[in-house]
Amino acid sequence: MAKTEAQAKKEAQAEFDALESPLKKSVDGKILDYDSSDNAQWVIDKTNQILYEANEKWAEDRQNSYPPLVDFVEAYTEKEIGGDDTKWKAYITAYEKVRTDNPKPS
Repeated sequence: MAKTEAQAKKEAQAEFDALESPLKKSVDGKILDYDSSDNAQWVIDKTNQILYEANEKWAEDRQNSYPPLVDFVEAYTEKEIGGDDTKWKAYITAYEKVRTDNPKPS
């Protein structure tokens, strides 16, 4: 489901608030406590991650899951030239499965 920036920020802030304090960071080999600017940046970064995963990651997941283009070419050629649509049907089934498994957010 698609998320707004306000929803993502609220979720990120709640996750930050649930972390055990004090948070630490490593700077030049020294362990330091988080300060208020670090806290704010953590929430900004987490908000951006939540927005990406909710609104954009589906496209990357689809791209990485589609059957190879060579399978499409082979299936299409066999269907159009050879008259055998067996591989075409299998390709379409695999293609539709990717779309079902990685739906666009609404």
